[in-house]
Amino acid sequence: MPSSWLFALAGGAMIGGAAALLLLTHGRIAGISGVLGSLLPPGAAPDRGWRLAFIGGLLAAGLIGAAVAPTAVGASVRTLPVVIVAGLIVGFGTRLGSGCTSGHGVCGLSRLSPRSMVAVATFMTTGAITAMIAGGVS
Repeated sequence: MPSSWLFALAGGAMIGGAAALLLLTHGRIAGISGVLGSLLPPGAAPDRGWRLAFIGGLLAAGLIGAAVAPTAVGASVRTLPVVIVAGLIVGFGTRLGSGCTSGHGVCGLSRLSPRSMVAVATFMTTGAITAMIAGGVS
């Protein structure tokens, strides 16, 4: 069985390829918060088709991954209410930062966007500090 770094490399290549394909075919950035945010409220986006397909693909990949390798990710180490609150905080942060990790980290950095470079440096630093404060929760 291949090493876990090989799976990570393949996953990263697929994410980069999908982001490039979306940019080339639709002229759009593969930032999840922007893709999903434009679907809310319903009818807000005139280009709903590709957005729904994109989100559907994310959901399908998660379901397929859970079926094929259920122990690869594992269960959440936090309760559902904590996960919900964390998700809401992340959603607030993506609005505050004008994008999410996928939009800034994958797409923005590859386009050498100065705004994305600052955003990535900020959320990586904040994430590292948070992980140190949390004390090695895995």
